[in-house]
Amino acid sequence: MLKIENLCVDYGPTRVVKHLDLSLGEDEILMLVGPTGCGKTTILQAVAGLIPIAEGRISLNDWQATPDKSMAPEKRNVGMVFQDFALFPHLTVEQNVAFRLDDMTQVDHWLKLLGLENFRHVKPGTLSGGQKQRVALARTLAHQPSLVLLDEPLSNLDAALKDSLRWEIRNALKTAGVPAIWVTHDQEEALSVGDRLGILNAGVLEQLASPETCFCEPSSRFVASFLGEASFIRGQFDTDHVSTSLGDVPATAVDGASGEVELLLRPDDLSINTAVGPGNAELVWGRYEGAYWLYGVRLDDGPDLQIRTSHEKRFAVGERVGVEVITTHALAAFSLS
Repeated sequence: MLKIENLCVDYGPTRVVKHLDLSLGEDEILMLVGPTGCGKTTILQAVAGLIPIAEGRISLNDWQATPDKSMAPEKRNVGMVFQDFALFPHLTVEQNVAFRLDDMTQVDHWLKLLGLENFRHVKPGTLSGGQKQRVALARTLAHQPSLVLLDEPLSNLDAALKDSLRWEIRNALKTAGVPAIWVTHDQEEALSVGDRLGILNAGVLEQLASPETCFCEPSSRFVASFLGEASFIRGQFDTDHVSTSLGDVPATAVDGASGEVELLLRPDDLSINTAVGPGNAELVWGRYEGAYWLYGVRLDDGPDLQIRTSHEKRFAVGERVGVEVITTHALAAFSLS
């Protein structure tokens, strides 16, 4: 099991990872997200032993690393999968996967499982991006690591390929029974693939929980704003609901929020219809998403909100509309900033 305790990492005088604590189960996949420069890749590099740590402890099975006693990267039994594949161009697929291995059992196993058998004698230059990433993953898993670190492994691939390959990678990791930390900028990827989700902000882990909990019950306004589309409306908190210009909405207080609060509204928490009478909002913009439309509306006595609806519901910019809250679950309420 991976255990990270009070991890701090410095770049010169700047502390880029601050007092990080987390642990991973035997086959758990942890997704790490956050703004550019928040410390995601730095955490991977520290766990892999590629950079020194300033404080804390990293331990995995039979080794541990501290500021005073490090462990060489090659002795950590940690596999890494990079966004640029990092394959040897002069070696075949089989030779890449088998690099520094004497036993071909694992090589054959992962070539077959990841659909690479027909490419074993091909060199990487002739492969597609998705095939190259499968080779990189097969190479990592064939070495039977105790932990896999993935640094934006799908960022160089097109959207359609990302959708299928993310599940292939997840299934391969689960089949191998190996824990993994997966860094990504793709929020859909983060929310759908991981067992748990960690959201970083300026080197601090703001929340670590299941993806559903992070999305529906964010621990801070930053998390609420960072994950998915977020709108906020002011209201008065009262026991289990917030009174807003759109009516009373079921709510739960975050960090003891009370009195006047900001209520988190996701696009799916709202409905939009052609106004009956004057309506309560004006449609400001619309974005076609294929199966859906995402609309921006401006309430007459409130803020701008985002609403997602079926592609069959069409509205025109400037049109008067009626907006209401349709959610039945409690929404997060935050103290005013």
